[in-house]
Amino acid sequence: MSWGGRWLLVGIAFLLFLAGCSRQPPLPHLAPDAVILAFGDSLTYGTGAGVGESYPVRLEQLLHRPVVNSGVPGETTAEGLQRLPRVLDEVRPQLLVLCLGGNDFLRHLDAAETQGNLRRMILLARRHDVPVVLIGVPRLGLLLKTAPMYSALAKEMNIPLVDDVLEEVLSDPGSKSDYIHPNAKGYDVLAQAIAQVLYDAGAVRKAQGNK
Repeated sequence: MSWGGRWLLVGIAFLLFLAGCSRQPPLPHLAPDAVILAFGDSLTYGTGAGVGESYPVRLEQLLHRPVVNSGVPGETTAEGLQRLPRVLDEVRPQLLVLCLGGNDFLRHLDAAETQGNLRRMILLARRHDVPVVLIGVPRLGLLLKTAPMYSALAKEMNIPLVDDVLEEVLSDPGSKSDYIHPNAKGYDVLAQAIAQVLYDAGAVRKAQGNK
């Protein structure tokens, strides 16, 4: 085989490797009337943006499927773990988008406990036959960086992860309302990222004209 042919094979293998690295774990297809539960704290509620500008509202518009906003400002993972069973029973969703942990970081709660609470919520959703998408939340500090526990949990539980998006949004002055909350532009970026993960995981087929 010529050197050119060998380099071509190397290039193809590298591209396949990159594609494999970016692939999300598969999710069941969501029917047009499937309900998505957005569960979390103020980042889910939409603090920092106007009425109708939260990420769940924008996600509903992108996916053309109902998205229930179950965000409680100030909630910790321990409080979310207590609340989730009731919400799952009430909403009966076909997908859970989980975004919690920021208030644990602000209160300097034990990281292992935070990770354990997130794991228990994922397992609880599974017992209800509800697949989960996890959103990575950054720790505040000199360098804004998504806490490693999210990628570790996503790998352990084999679930899709929306990674580093909040980190990027909160690092951009034009996308945030304060140092811990996005504005309408930032929430739109988050919704777009979640939608892309759902497209990649096979849960939703991207409609023409979606932006």
